[in-house]
Amino acid sequence: MNIVLINRSDHLGGAAIASRRLMHALNDQGADARMLVIDNSNSDGHVASVGSKWRNRYNFLAERLGIFMRNGMDRSTLFKIDTASHGLDLTRHPWVKAADVIILNWINQGMLSFKSLDKLLSLGKPVIWTMHDMWNCTGACHHAYECRAYETMCHTCPLTGKNGRDLSTATQEAKARLYGAHNIHFVSVSNWLAQCCRNSTLLKNASLSVIGNPFPASDFPCNYEPGNLNLPQGTKVIVMGAARLDDPVKGFDLMTDAMNHIATHNPQLASQLHLLLYGGLRDTSLIDGIAVPHTYVGYVDDVRPLYRQAHIVLSTSRYESFGYTLVEGMSSGCVPVTTGDGGQVDIVKHLTNGYVTGSQDAASIAQGIEWAANCGLTREQLHEWVTVHFDSSIIAKQYLNLINNL
Repeated sequence: MNIVLINRSDHLGGAAIASRRLMHALNDQGADARMLVIDNSNSDGHVASVGSKWRNRYNFLAERLGIFMRNGMDRSTLFKIDTASHGLDLTRHPWVKAADVIILNWINQGMLSFKSLDKLLSLGKPVIWTMHDMWNCTGACHHAYECRAYETMCHTCPLTGKNGRDLSTATQEAKARLYGAHNIHFVSVSNWLAQCCRNSTLLKNASLSVIGNPFPASDFPCNYEPGNLNLPQGTKVIVMGAARLDDPVKGFDLMTDAMNHIATHNPQLASQLHLLLYGGLRDTSLIDGIAVPHTYVGYVDDVRPLYRQAHIVLSTSRYESFGYTLVEGMSSGCVPVTTGDGGQVDIVKHLTNGYVTGSQDAASIAQGIEWAANCGLTREQLHEWVTVHFDSSIIAKQYLNLINNL
């Protein structure tokens, strides 16, 4: 079976990592899976670049300019929305021609436009569209936060325009035309995201399955290793990371408040904790506000050594479509503590294999950290949970079963 996956990158962002892992997992199950991208790490013969440097640059800039001119020239929202106004025609690519099935993933920022999507879907091949955020069911945004306009009609969106018919309305209508004209099976990476889709006007009647992201559990062993960071021995190390730690959705402020709450209300516990942070941080002075001992290592190419010297993995995300850092940490033997507004609850079962906070506040998160520090779950138990539920082989088989039933 020939399968082609389409994603903007093969290495940047959660969707890229998930897509590449799925490609490898499908190949391990006997399929011939390949991946088309714009941003190519050039590390895999099953991945090919599409478009020229100048065409890809033009598509990216033209779409950004269109958004910029319609959002009041607000740079703060420039990358929170996508309109699929510009993209590549992939219908003549030999891998697309040879494909028995097409799996779309994250196709924004100049990868595919509504016009090129229409041409691709018109080939008549079975198409699965794996959704890694809310973009498919909203007007133009990737995360709706508290907004529920996507459940009816997006308009006067604060991210795209203030008056009358704006980009969110036009993009939502373009999606409706595309979905109405073609047979697409959508895959949500979590039950939370699937419920958002079922509540939306765009996908409430769509053909939809829930399949988690694939994870190579054997690549994240659960043996504890102190590492070379010289973290204080005898402490419970809490690891938290993100591509951008200070992205508002990641809840850096919630984490800080929770740590400070512990320092104030439970100093004995605070003395037993050490916070380990990794990822991008535009304003490193934010770290100075954390009242428990901490270490910040910035970007890292390989997160596995960090997890192996940690005991707790923390996610304070306000919303999360899936929650890869939780899976990585659990597979490595860390007890997960997470907020519960998103796909995290598919991964963490409250008081069984981790702690899901009842609310997004410092006291609740602090309570979860205290539970995790004393729960007695073994590293082997946590690794086994991930292996049984999210190992790449299991997820690949679920996709192949879906494909065989399309």
